Amino acid sequence: MIRLLAFASMLLLLRLASFSVLILALTAQPPPSFEVAEASILQIHAAMQAGQLTCRALVSQYKRRIDAYDKNGPALNSIVVMNKDIDAQAIELDRRFSATGLSGPLHCIPMIVKDNFQTIGLQSANGSLAFTGFLPEKDAFLVRRVKEAGALILAKSNMAEFAFSPVETVSSILPGYTHNPYALDRVTAGSSGGTAASIAASFGAVGFGSDTGNSIRGPSAHQALVGIRSTMGLSSRAGIFPLNLLADIAGPMARSVADAVAVFQVMVGEDSDDPASAASHGRPSENYLAALQRDGLRGARIGVLRQAYERDSTDSELVKVFEAALEDLRKAGAVIVDPAKIENLESLRRPAGMAACMGFKFDINHFLDSLGSQAPMKSLTEIVKSKKFHPSVQVRLETAEKGPSNGPDSPECTAEMAYRQQFRDAVNQTMDALKLDAYVYPTWSNPPRLIGDLNTPGGDNSQIFSPTTGFPAINLPMGYTRSTLPAGITFFGRAWSEATLIRFAYSYEQATHWRRPPASTPPLR
Repeated sequence: MIRLLAFASMLLLLRLASFSVLILALTAQPPPSFEVAEASILQIHAAMQAGQLTCRALVSQYKRRIDAYDKNGPALNSIVVMNKDIDAQAIELDRRFSATGLSGPLHCIPMIVKDNFQTIGLQSANGSLAFTGFLPEKDAFLVRRVKEAGALILAKSNMAEFAFSPVETVSSILPGYTHNPYALDRVTAGSSGGTAASIAASFGAVGFGSDTGNSIRGPSAHQALVGIRSTMGLSSRAGIFPLNLLADIAGPMARSVADAVAVFQVMVGEDSDDPASAASHGRPSENYLAALQRDGLRGARIGVLRQAYERDSTDSELVKVFEAALEDLRKAGAVIVDPAKIENLESLRRPAGMAACMGFKFDINHFLDSLGSQAPMKSLTEIVKSKKFHPSVQVRLETAEKGPSNGPDSPECTAEMAYRQQFRDAVNQTMDALKLDAYVYPTWSNPPRLIGDLNTPGGDNSQIFSPTTGFPAINLPMGYTRSTLPAGITFFGRAWSEATLIRFAYSYEQATHWRRPPASTPPLR
């Protein structure tokens, strides 16, 4: 009996010891992996400073998501090329962090950059086989700025070839379309659809797009993102393949206003390589981050720009979403002026039969010439002869190549500049008369179209007001149609009013929180 009791006691002790070892093992485990899906810049840096995250681990998480979801699973088809040196760059940032802390405001923030931005060591092909293998020796101005702030360029994203299409993202670099992660049979809009899809799916923290008529704001609207198009001249386009330098702008695309502004803060500024940025000369630097105010709409006078979106084909459900957004603006303290018609707008017309001022032919030839011996193609004529492009852009390329190349001193450009100034004057005069701080309107009048559908109304409302005036505009989510398809709202204002628009956008975002992640790319286990 005594032996049996002793044996039982020994078993009990062994079990208790095993249980204690198990408890110690569990408590000794490192904290759960940082979840990058929907993670903000602030959350990333907080985790690093708490010792819960390294730069290399962060990069690894984003790479896993790209591996799982870009060419596999939902197969978004948004990434053209990965940065093969990213792990070594992340290790170096970890070393610097151990020594001195965060290297800058964008320390180890993995970015997705549109394929038309020159990026050292990464193919920069403008979405076209014509530029396959082009490895720039110099970064685009904006790429250099974010790198200096500590960011990492994780990948280059797909785009509408030559940035031609505002409605879909298809190129000759990748086979097939880029898919909208909210509905895989829907378009991403264009031309920055690859950046939009990848940021919406959390393949990177933030991204860069370019916008001539729509291409930051449209894809952002289609994928529940924030996209900023700034005042012409506030930032540089140097090192970005041009579409039309009269309207080309580049800027951030992000899942929140705060993240977009964090990038925007470091990218603005004068650059001798872009003459348009001379407009920023002598202007005081602004702290755009200070505009992130929750009560920023209180007392604001916001005009409803019905001229931007009212047409026979406007989707009725989208209008209801917009009307609900106007009510949310009122609840946040804004005074809504509706309608806020821009007077005499209909009378402003470019001279009938006038050829284009500068335009794609003029701008692309000068850009290629600036690349010197680096340029894989020397002219638009050489591109057309090469046949290295998607068939859908052939007619546009051939038409541009056969057309005139009107320089900035041509009669066509004199007339164009006069038209644009009249347009700016009309906007400013109406804002003065109605004492408006900004306009709002739906970024698109219709939901994202089915891929391949070129008959259903697109609904792009972005081509006219901001590109023609050169004034800033910000898109952010305002809700959903068909229960899952994102819809965007645009805040549009006077020249140099970015801080005001950011204040309104942030206040609206914080009051509504419309951003939600796409179901097709959930967190990885």
